[in-house]
Amino acid sequence: MSAQWRVETGRPDAVDLSAQGSLQFRLAEIVDRFGGEAVGDPGTMVRRVASLKSAAPGDIAFLSQRRFRAELEATRASAVIVAPRDRDATDLPRIVCREPQLYFAKVVRLLNPEPRALPGIHPTAVVEGGASVAADASVGAHCFVGAGAIIESQAVLSSGSHVGPGARIGRESRLAVRAVVHGGCVLGEHVVIHSGAVIGSEGFGLAKESGRWTRVPQIGRVVIGNGVEVGANTTVDRGTLDDTVIEDGVKLDNQIQVAHNCRIGAHTAIAGCVGIAGSSTIGRHCTIGGAAMISDHVSICDHVVISGGTLIAKSITEPGTYTGVYPAEAHRRWMRNAARLRHLDKLLSRGTPARVE
Repeated sequence: MSAQWRVETGRPDAVDLSAQGSLQFRLAEIVDRFGGEAVGDPGTMVRRVASLKSAAPGDIAFLSQRRFRAELEATRASAVIVAPRDRDATDLPRIVCREPQLYFAKVVRLLNPEPRALPGIHPTAVVEGGASVAADASVGAHCFVGAGAIIESQAVLSSGSHVGPGARIGRESRLAVRAVVHGGCVLGEHVVIHSGAVIGSEGFGLAKESGRWTRVPQIGRVVIGNGVEVGANTTVDRGTLDDTVIEDGVKLDNQIQVAHNCRIGAHTAIAGCVGIAGSSTIGRHCTIGGAAMISDHVSICDHVVISGGTLIAKSITEPGTYTGVYPAEAHRRWMRNAARLRHLDKLLSRGTPARVE
């Protein structure tokens, strides 16, 4: 074994599961934590969460839309979470709050806390010389931590994850199984990188030489702010010269491609299978639907909503909702309409009004 590798022994590869499945709370205790109003018996005990349809005694469910009131009437849940308008829609013990779905999410987290990883370095993990691992951090089985990397307090590297040389994993951040953070990249605090995600891979930088493609070295980093979540198998490429930046609170779904030199503003949420081409900037508090495509060097201002499947080929400078999806219909009708669209410019140039059927 190379002298630069340090392997610590004496740590079992374990997590603390003591809280799993054993927690239960009275409605009054939940209201004390999260607010709202307990109506009915405040001593009602709940220990699980469930949908209205599948709930059983001991469960708590929620109603967010009136169209599910029939399920509320039939539910076997011990308690429910409802909005003020549905306060009198049931006789079950209930918590009345302004946003039932958000409140329910907090209760889910309360009753199902994530397993707490035990601190230490697993015997099979490899930590290169010059790396710094906080005493209360957790480095799981078969992890790799490169030279000069910094793993801060209470960070968790799940089994098989990789942290490249000089990278930094912030306080209480977590890499799931087989997540990869390449050298020099920086993760802030409370960041979650899910399984198979790759942070800091080389961007698609190419130049032509005598009719052949030559790779342009990518020497920037990926810098991720606090409270960011990156979904499974999502890739965020390092910058060519400048950094690729993901600001605080961004939520990225699974299988998203973020190309080199992009910047995603704080508290933006992006759904699965979105592709963002190089050097594009997305503003703060934006929402991008699944499978949307963002062209290169596009700038999108703050507070923009992009519908799923939409192609954004030019910059957006005004907040609002943007949709470019041609709705599906019977194939033969779609072909007729597509043919008419192809001739629309010719018809307009002749001064012929387009007829809408």
